[in-house]
Amino acid sequence: MSQHTTATAGETARRVIDNIGEVIVGNENSIEHLVVALLGRGHVLLEDVPGVGKTMLARAVATSFECEFKRVQFTPDLLPADITGVNVFDQADQTFEFRPGPVFANVVLGDEINRAPPKTQAALLEAMEEQQVTADGTTRTLPEPFFVVATQNSVERDRTYELPAAELDRFAVKLSLGYPDPDDETEILGRVVGEHPIETLEPVATTEDLVAAQTTTAEVTVSEEVRDYVTRLAGYTRENAQLGVSPRGSVALLQAAQGRAVLNDRDYVLPDDIQQETRPVFTHRIRVARGEGDPGDVVVSALEAVPVER
Repeated sequence: MSQHTTATAGETARRVIDNIGEVIVGNENSIEHLVVALLGRGHVLLEDVPGVGKTMLARAVATSFECEFKRVQFTPDLLPADITGVNVFDQADQTFEFRPGPVFANVVLGDEINRAPPKTQAALLEAMEEQQVTADGTTRTLPEPFFVVATQNSVERDRTYELPAAELDRFAVKLSLGYPDPDDETEILGRVVGEHPIETLEPVATTEDLVAAQTTTAEVTVSEEVRDYVTRLAGYTRENAQLGVSPRGSVALLQAAQGRAVLNDRDYVLPDDIQQETRPVFTHRIRVARGEGDPGDVVVSALEAVPVER
């Protein structure tokens, strides 16, 4: 891989991060983690309180890359076909015509995914895993690039369906925006007087730029020593929690670290890239017994206890 290619992908990523910052004030780390996950072809789960900008973040990503954006509001009566699409009988032609659902977009926002029943959640999660959907026996490929941002409300747990561990595992990273600090909130208020910034946000890259950056990211070198480090971090979580990180989680960490390397104009992964991405990639995959701390503590302990080299 040429250094020029890596530098080009990194410059594209940084330009998009800055552009998203025109809409999302503060939260630079979360924006970086999201773009890094996107470079690694991973999907993102945002868990947060209402009104902190989750939807705006997804829209800003789509706009920045000139991507087609679709939003799905998950509700208890939402059906799988409402996401994937449905065959409709055409009386004139006496044939069935497939009408694609909102999942046929480059950036799909699944809003409050935990409000829909498991079967409907699974329709989106299958699309994330396979990048295709099957309706009435016919399989259709989803567009390239394909990126899902799902949100869940962290406050109102009544009338919700908790995502099982196996489904959480399909999200590369889980992020939280949180409330802005006073200065950032004052800045937000100043920006939204009149027209909201999302309405005037301009693209700074193309979908082709994103696909090229993702291809470059996949080619970033990961040494055997770095792979071994990830394996030992994952092993630590399995030994020190009720449910540790799966092999899928280890792969997600490597892919996020490749994205972090590209963001820093490198075509190889350093242990520091791994350490920067471990928390958002690992934490939501860990379960601890009641009264034994929380998953974040396990991740912190792993980073402290596991040496970079054997």
